[in-house]
Amino acid sequence: MAAPSPQPPRAPSLRTRYARALRSRMMSLTRPRRPEALPVRFDRRRIYVLPTGFGAFYAALLAAMLLGALNYNNNPAFLLALLLAGAGLASLIAAQLQLAGLSIVAVDAEPVPAGTALLVRVHARAAPDRVRRGLHVDAPGAIELTGARLDLDQGAGEAELRVLTEHRGWLDLPKLRVSTTRPLGLARAWSHVWPQAPLLVYPTPEAHGPPLPVGGGDQAVSRLHPAGDDVHHLRAYRPGDARRAIAWKHSARRDTLLVREYEQPVGADIELEWHRLVGLNQEARISRLARWVDEAERDGCRYRLNLPNQPALGPGAGAAHRHACLKALALLPHA
Repeated sequence: MAAPSPQPPRAPSLRTRYARALRSRMMSLTRPRRPEALPVRFDRRRIYVLPTGFGAFYAALLAAMLLGALNYNNNPAFLLALLLAGAGLASLIAAQLQLAGLSIVAVDAEPVPAGTALLVRVHARAAPDRVRRGLHVDAPGAIELTGARLDLDQGAGEAELRVLTEHRGWLDLPKLRVSTTRPLGLARAWSHVWPQAPLLVYPTPEAHGPPLPVGGGDQAVSRLHPAGDDVHHLRAYRPGDARRAIAWKHSARRDTLLVREYEQPVGADIELEWHRLVGLNQEARISRLARWVDEAERDGCRYRLNLPNQPALGPGAGAAHRHACLKALALLPHA
């Protein structure tokens, strides 16, 4: 017996399409239309307030109470309904005041390899004249971004958003929404900001491949290491030095910790050459060079990166040199 053919997906109804179009139109009216330089301050013209679902139910309940009180001429019920209505209006104002005067002053993140979640920090400032807690930062419609809570202590706070990355290079953030339903959950106040703050994403390093090209021979040089063959000199102890490198006798004489440093021959500076990676496409070359940069940094080697149509980077080592090399690789044109 033949299996029944799958039913084609049903097209959304006219009502659904109209609701989506209306929602999209309303969002375009309340959001900035282009990226804006930070800091951005939320004033009354940028803040929007609408009842939540619970707030709409609360309003309907108050309307029923008012009608009943008027119909039966029940003054206590009428007074109670008015008091509850006043509390609802106060909630609308309080929600708006949670965002009024708030400024988004900076957005930053430490670069990560493509395919890794980027931890984006949104820094906010406000006058410490009122408690601002339970704010929420998200990006409606952006499935690659996870929202986060924002609390301001002493007029300053930050939210940490997780953004999924797919490609190397500059990452433009979507429009962010800062919202709150405090204090009673009857109303939602929100405002949008589209920060002009592109974030850097490193290339994904190659998982496996050939080892680092190692320098040596006539170019070998001597460098100081905490281990080796010949003692070069003694120096003061620094946090992180191995215990076996401590010169205990000399330390006891001088009443301070001293560490031996040795002279050890090591290879020449490592040359990471783009043109030597024949047989690989552009992205594969970038991934291999990124892995070699990480391995050279991990091994404490000095290295130079040579890319086409760019000045050589290095030789050098350290976090700043690694960042410069990976940034240059990340910003190479896509094939």
